[in-house]
Amino acid sequence: MIIFNHNFSSELSSLKCFNYLFCLLIKSPISEISDKLGPNDLPYKIPLHPNLVHLTIGLFAIGIFFDIVGAFYPFEKRILRFFAFPVTRVGFHDVGWYNVLAASFITFFTVATGFFEMLLAVPIPEVKSILGQSAISTMLWHAVGGVAILFIMISMTIWRGYQRFIFRKDFGRQVSWSYIFFGSLILILMGLHGSLGAWLASDFGVHITADQLLVRGEDLNQIFQ
Repeated sequence: MIIFNHNFSSELSSLKCFNYLFCLLIKSPISEISDKLGPNDLPYKIPLHPNLVHLTIGLFAIGIFFDIVGAFYPFEKRILRFFAFPVTRVGFHDVGWYNVLAASFITFFTVATGFFEMLLAVPIPEVKSILGQSAISTMLWHAVGGVAILFIMISMTIWRGYQRFIFRKDFGRQVSWSYIFFGSLILILMGLHGSLGAWLASDFGVHITADQLLVRGEDLNQIFQ
């Protein structure tokens, strides 16, 4: 058993007292904008992160889809000619490349707004998600997963660029089958990871105006008249 002497105990008490006074004197940067926050706990009416998330997913999904169409172009060529669609294999791969590139660019802003809005989040207390997680653990997993997906998307974009301009620049099919396989897996991963964000809104009421007002005991009929 470890026994602390009296001097150490008094120093520890003094340190705790100092920390308490420090927290009282030094305000959190968030407190400086607290008077500007709306009922959704944000300084603006509509959360940015959910909208940018759907833009990220949409751009990446379109990019992978058009690369898949371009990869299977020899099988589709007769059908496209029958309907007189003026499309080429290169055109499909162009759409795939530029959408994946745009998705990686947008994802930086998606992650940045996600962290900013997470700092201002006030989840409904004593609520568990469908997985039995608390709001804090759900937010942490969502944040870590978001950063991981950002790095994965950057890696996929670099891989896609190397295939387009170096590895397969002389091939009709610009992407390898392994790229299509991993791109499809990432889309599934995005869907699973997005469920965490959906639960933050639906279960914990994070940045949901109606939920936050109801928790505070406000009458929605009076507010929205």
